[in-house]
Amino acid sequence: MRIKEHPILTFPEKKKIWFTFNGQKVFGFSGDTIAAALHALGVMTLSHSLEMKRPRGFYCAIGNCASCNMIVDGIPNVRTCVVSLKEGMVVKTQTNKGDLNDI
Repeated sequence: MRIKEHPILTFPEKKKIWFTFNGQKVFGFSGDTIAAALHALGVMTLSHSLEMKRPRGFYCAIGNCASCNMIVDGIPNVRTCVVSLKEGMVVKTQTNKGDLNDI
């Protein structure tokens, strides 16, 4: 899901950052937000609506909506689209749904 080749732009290699998502060890790269790293791994469902249980994905990417809220290092309601990825983070979905098998 990452752009690796482009006719005009270059993409220098960045440091790989390991973190845990719903109990699975996964990785992103330096400069990624949590949501961007998950998106690049193919995770399209970041949460589910509380009432209808409908899947929610990467939507506004600026922290205005709540579609990407997750539990990060034990803190609920973290807007993962604006939080930078850090080594060893523990990220969990809040609605007890969604993992790498949801792709």
